[in-house]
Amino acid sequence: MNATRFSRRSFVHLGAVTAAALSTSTAPAAAQGIDEDQTVRDRLWIWGHIPGAHNKEWNLPRPSRMTPAEGAFYLGVPNLMMVRYNSEPETPFDPYAISLRPLKRVVWSMTGAGGETNTEVRDHVFDLARRFPNITGFIMDDFFTHDGTGALTLEQLQTLRDQINADTVSRPLYVVLYLHQLDLPIQPYLDFCDKITFWTWKSEDLNNLERNFERLEHVAPKHGKLLGCYMWDYGNRAPMPLDLMKKQCALGREWLRQGRIEGMIFLGSNVCDIELETVAYARQWVASTGDETV
Repeated sequence: MNATRFSRRSFVHLGAVTAAALSTSTAPAAAQGIDEDQTVRDRLWIWGHIPGAHNKEWNLPRPSRMTPAEGAFYLGVPNLMMVRYNSEPETPFDPYAISLRPLKRVVWSMTGAGGETNTEVRDHVFDLARRFPNITGFIMDDFFTHDGTGALTLEQLQTLRDQINADTVSRPLYVVLYLHQLDLPIQPYLDFCDKITFWTWKSEDLNNLERNFERLEHVAPKHGKLLGCYMWDYGNRAPMPLDLMKKQCALGREWLRQGRIEGMIFLGSNVCDIELETVAYARQWVASTGDETV
């Protein structure tokens, strides 16, 4: 019996060590391209906010306390986009970056929700990325305003681009783009960005997701693209219809295989513990689809 217990303990310990080793490449994570991602799961992301970020608005059915790291673990995805919300978390961001070390890739926001940003935060994010190798890129959330101008001026964006290009590690710049912004004069800003995360703000517009994605491809044919998948209908402050959640997952799977998108992002960690049927479906979908090759 003692030998059996030792064997089991040893096996569990060995498994944990092996898993940790497999998640750490000899090359910095930022240097690993999507060409090395062989499965659907490798291309899946979760959108991360601080715990309870949306508890006081958006008409959620109950409060959430889940952290970004817990959200990634719960959903079963290896990549996370960490985005500030209402100026939180406060700097320094190290406690969150430490909790996210087990993840394959983390992309950190240069502009937070509502386009909020300042030089001090952006400089801190650069420093953070240099100290945490799994921070592989930067994202600008809610970047475009109602008239198509950006949260950063073109001059500020050029400075940001120069900082990114001057680093010894290549980290792409992502930007959030909503369906309702496709017709705005955004091209001068997109020219500074590497990848677009595409979001449909109101659930009813997902009925035309195929056609709307073709519009995005026409607007930005050379940019890498990721499909943003809401698990709560923020545009209507209501539950996301399950059939539309299924549609997002099905099209995302198809477009991954076709190479039309590089990844899918589930939003977000701060709704994963409030018993939404869309979250339950997404979790089951990741478990059943994640090991498929792309």
